[in-house]
Amino acid sequence: MMKTRTKLTLLFTIVTAVLVSLYGIAVYYFSKEAREISFYSELKAEATAKANLFFEGALTEKEMHRLYKSNIQTLTEVQVAIYDSDYHLIYHDDYKVDYVKEDSAMLASIFKRKQVSFFINNLQATGTVYTYQGKKYAVTAAGYDQYGYHSTLNLLSISIFIFVIILVLVYFAGLFLSKKALNPVVEMVKGVKNITAGKLQLRLEYQTEKDEFYELAKNFNLMLERLENSFSSQKNFVSNISHELNTPLATMTAELELALQKTHGTEEYRNIILNTLNDVKNLSKLSASLMNLAKASYDPSEINFEDIRIDEIVLDSYAKILKENPQYSIQINLDHSIEEQKLIYAGNHYLLLVAFTNLIDNACKYSPDYSCIVSIRIINGFLSVEFINHGSFISEKDYQNIFKPFYRTEEIPHKKGHGIGLYLTKKIIGLHHARLSVVSKDGITSFQILWP
Repeated sequence: MMKTRTKLTLLFTIVTAVLVSLYGIAVYYFSKEAREISFYSELKAEATAKANLFFEGALTEKEMHRLYKSNIQTLTEVQVAIYDSDYHLIYHDDYKVDYVKEDSAMLASIFKRKQVSFFINNLQATGTVYTYQGKKYAVTAAGYDQYGYHSTLNLLSISIFIFVIILVLVYFAGLFLSKKALNPVVEMVKGVKNITAGKLQLRLEYQTEKDEFYELAKNFNLMLERLENSFSSQKNFVSNISHELNTPLATMTAELELALQKTHGTEEYRNIILNTLNDVKNLSKLSASLMNLAKASYDPSEINFEDIRIDEIVLDSYAKILKENPQYSIQINLDHSIEEQKLIYAGNHYLLLVAFTNLIDNACKYSPDYSCIVSIRIINGFLSVEFINHGSFISEKDYQNIFKPFYRTEEIPHKKGHGIGLYLTKKIIGLHHARLSVVSKDGITSFQILWP
């Protein structure tokens, strides 16, 4: 499997190769075009110069032939031919080796266009109209640009050589830079390897420079912090659950062992059965609370929400509580001026039923006369559901811990409970984007839910 460092280096090298290639191709192409244009200019100048020599008589035709043959031995001489307007050849440097091989169509094109340029295999040729004493002549010049081709070939060879050198240098520079750039990731990997379930307190070190690696390490440490808190909560949860389960199980075991030790009367057996039944009911309530807590801990996207009426759930909770605790006294005050639409919210019926049942049960349980008032009204545009009881008081210590899991007040130790209800209720209300608050003063305690 290819490492990221190698991938980045190869990608960087490929991109550089493409860019340098495009640059080299552009340079070679424009150099080639410039050479062609330059040599065409030389051909035109040579054609004009020899036409001048021929017509002005500075050199005889034989001397011009001799000059051409002597020059062709040392360099690639331009071959010039002159035709009159009737397409008759009047001068040629070397008609035996005719480069251009002019025909009537070519000469007609030269006379018509005044100036033409073209290739004959590797030779470049040009034709131009020369005027002397009122007569027009077609002068052609052809030659091989040996120096220009040699220079272009050298440019191509040097470009290829430099291209290879650049790629090698870029590759090793890429290795060095990618190693330096990815060094924070290597350090993070080393740090991650040291983090285990038993060492969640460890954190990744990161530089103060706020780049992408800084954000990665910072968010990874935040995730570790959440995991550490989750593991810690889980340990406490398991410890508390073990304690909560152990108490009724130990009581049941003691009751049953006592029943087996000797023969008892009917009333004694009845008391033992009742005590054991109460412990079983206690275990059943604890089990139900734990199941509800698990459901409330689901990902919100996995919980089914639908349009529900808050007042109807309050009435369902009222009926459920009275069925289980007929000694409770519950009064529901609904502001009938509330529009029906303001009572409808997106929520989960089962979870809200659990939350409202917990709040009503809690209010009645800690009231001297087991009574509770549930008030539904609109406050400053918010739907308010209050659960009120008289006679109880929440201490400052309880205020700070009342919504923590498995916390139970020490002020009223004889009240049965597991310390899950309010914690579960707070979690459910939070899932529904509502706010749960508590106020306790002047002998009145109120738990209020405000719905947006």
